[in-house]
Amino acid sequence: MAGVGEAAARRMVDALFIERAWGSRSASRFWVLLALAAVIASAGVVGDSTATVIGAMIVAPLMTPILGTALALVLADRAHVVRSVLLVFGGAVVVVLIGMLLGWIAAPPDAFASNSQVSSRISPRLIDLLAALATGTVGAFALVRTDISDTLPGVAIAISLVPPLAVTGLLITVHRYHDAGESALLFATNVAAIVATGTLVFLGYRVRDAAREAGLPVGTFHGRTLAAVAAVVLLVAVPLTTGTVSVARDRALAADARPVADRWAEAGAWQIASVDARNGVVLVGVLGLPPQPAPTALRAALDGAGMGDADLQLRLVGGRTHWCPAGTVTCTVERSPVD
Repeated sequence: MAGVGEAAARRMVDALFIERAWGSRSASRFWVLLALAAVIASAGVVGDSTATVIGAMIVAPLMTPILGTALALVLADRAHVVRSVLLVFGGAVVVVLIGMLLGWIAAPPDAFASNSQVSSRISPRLIDLLAALATGTVGAFALVRTDISDTLPGVAIAISLVPPLAVTGLLITVHRYHDAGESALLFATNVAAIVATGTLVFLGYRVRDAAREAGLPVGTFHGRTLAAVAAVVLLVAVPLTTGTVSVARDRALAADARPVADRWAEAGAWQIASVDARNGVVLVGVLGLPPQPAPTALRAALDGAGMGDADLQLRLVGGRTHWCPAGTVTCTVERSPVD
C-alpha cells in the first residue's frame, strides 16, 4: 500500500483537528452544523420522514472529530486525542438535548411506538457493526485519497451518527429509557467502528511518516493503542451479539402473535395497527371506536397460543396503554417496563 505525502498529511491534520478557540472557523462550523443537523434529524424522526433524516446525515459534522480521534491516535498526539474525544462526547450530548427539547414539544400520543425511524434504531445487531466497519473504512480511505473524495456524501448517509442520538433524546422524553439506551448503543457502535478502521487505514498509508517529514508533531506509537481500540470494538460487539439473538427471538414472537391479535380485533370490529415484540414483550397497537374489545381476552388468546410466558403491552392509538403481565389474567392501565 503506497504511503501519503507531506501535503496529504497536512491536509488531513487541517481537515480533522478542530481548533480549540470557540470562535475559530473550524469550531464555529462544527457546532453550528451539528445543532442544525440535530434539529433536522429530530424533526425528521418526529415526522417519520426518511428524506429529512438523510438530510441530517449529510449535514452532520460528527465524522470529523471521530476520524480526528483516529488520526490523533496514529500520530500519538495526546492533546488532540483528548480534544477530539471531548468534541465527540460534547457533540453527542448536544444532539441528545436538542432531541429531548423537540420531544417535549412534539412527542406523539403513542410515544413513537409506530414510528419507523425509531424502530429501526433501537435494535442494534452485529450486522450494524459490520456495516459500520465497512463504512468507516471507506470514509478514512476517501480522506486519504483525494481522487475518491466525492464518495464522502455517500459515507455520511451510510453511517448513522446524529439520528440515533436524536432518537435517544426523543425516547428519553417519553420515558422509554431502555430503547433510548439501545439507540445510544448504535451510535457508540458506529463511533468505535470508525475509530478502529480509521486507525488501521491511516497506519496502512504510513501517515505517521508523512507527518514527521512535514514537521508535524508525532509521538511514539505503542501497540497497546491498537489493543485498546480492538478492546473497545469487542466490548461493543458483546451487547450487539446479545441484541442479534434477541431480535431473532422477538421477530418469531411477533410473527406468532400477529394472527392471534387479528382474530381478537375482528371480534370488536377494531383494526390492528401494529404487532411487534421487544425483549420478549408483545407490543400491539390497535385502532377503533368504543367500546373496545377486552384486553384480557387478548391475554387469554396469547396464552392459549403458547405465548403465556410473554408479557403483553396493548396500546390504543390516541388512548390508553394496557399492561398484561405473563402468568396473570388481569390487565392494568399503566406505563409498561419497556417504556
